[in-house]
Amino acid sequence: MSTETVPVPLKGDPDAPRGPRPLRRLVETPEVGVVAACVAVFVALTLARGTFASAVNLQGMGFDLAQYGLIAIGESLVILTGGIDLSVGALLGTSVILMSWFNVRAGLPAGVAVLATLLVAGLVGLVHGLAVTRLKMPPFVVTLVTYTVAQGVTLAVTSGTSIVGISGFFGDLGQSYLAQIPVPLVLFAVVAVLAWFFLERTYAGRQVYAVGGNPEAARLAGVRGDRRVVSMYVTSSLLSAFAGMLVLGRMGVGSASGVGVGWELSAIAAAVIGGVSLTGGQGRIMGIVAGTILLELINNGLTTLQINSDYTNIVLGCVLGLAITADRLRARHLAKRIH
Repeated sequence: MSTETVPVPLKGDPDAPRGPRPLRRLVETPEVGVVAACVAVFVALTLARGTFASAVNLQGMGFDLAQYGLIAIGESLVILTGGIDLSVGALLGTSVILMSWFNVRAGLPAGVAVLATLLVAGLVGLVHGLAVTRLKMPPFVVTLVTYTVAQGVTLAVTSGTSIVGISGFFGDLGQSYLAQIPVPLVLFAVVAVLAWFFLERTYAGRQVYAVGGNPEAARLAGVRGDRRVVSMYVTSSLLSAFAGMLVLGRMGVGSASGVGVGWELSAIAAAVIGGVSLTGGQGRIMGIVAGTILLELINNGLTTLQINSDYTNIVLGCVLGLAITADRLRARHLAKRIH
C-alpha cells in the first residue's frame, strides 16, 4: 500500500485554491452593517423624494454632518476609554457664546477669540479627566455637572439675547465651499483621518483601546492609563469647541436658543451605531463616521418627507435603543466565544 504526499499550498501561492475568505472578511467587518444601512436609507429616500439627492440638499447635509460628526468623534474617544461625556452638546453651545463674547464684547480678533475659547474648553476637559482618574468620580456625574453649568453660563453671558456683529471670519469658515464641497465637511474629514491615524497607527492609540478594554491588564503592562483617559476628555472638549466655531459661522450670531441641546444623544447614538462598545475598548473611526452619516440621513430624510419634527426625537430614541441593544448582544456573543 503506497502513500502519496499531498502538497500543501503555501500562503501566497498563486496556484492555491481561493476560498471565500475576502467575502467572509468583508461580511465580518464590524462596520459593514451600518454602511449597508446608509446605502439602503439613501436609496429609499431618493426614490421617495427626488429632491433628497439634489446638490443643494446634499450640501446642507454636509454642513450638518460636520457639526454632529466632530462631537461624535470626541464622544467616541471618551467612550473607548470606558467613560462617557454628556457635556459635548452643552459645551458646544457655550463655545458659540464665548467666541461671540470674546470677539464682540471683549473686542478680540476672531483668531484670538477662537484660541481663548479652545483654551477654556481644554481646561474643562482637563477637569473632567482629572476628576475621573484622580478623584475616581463617575464620568456620568462629572460631565452631567458640566452639562448643567454650561447651559447656565450660556444664559448668564447673553442674558437671553443674541450677540450680533461677529467677525466675518466665522462666516467665511462656516459657510464656504471648496470645489462645491462645504468647508466644514472638509475639516471634519481631516479630523476623522487624524483620529483614524491616531487610533490605528500609533502606540498611544493602541493604549487607548487597551485602557478601555482591560484597565488592570493595561496597568500591569506599564500603560499610563490615567494619561490616556485625561487626553481623550481634553480632546472631546476641544472638538466640541471646534464644532461650535462652525456652528457660529453658519448662524452668524451668538445665540443661546437651543444650540447644542440634545446633541450629546446624537453623538452617543452615532458612536454606538458605528460599533463603539459602551464598555470601552472597541470601535473604529470608520464606523463612527458611518453612524453619523446614517443619523444625518434619517434626520434630513424626515424633514424632506415633511414629517412633523416632533417625531425626530422619537426616531432618534428608537435608533439609539436599538443600537444599545445590539451593542449588548454583541458583547454577550463575544463573551461566549471567549469562554
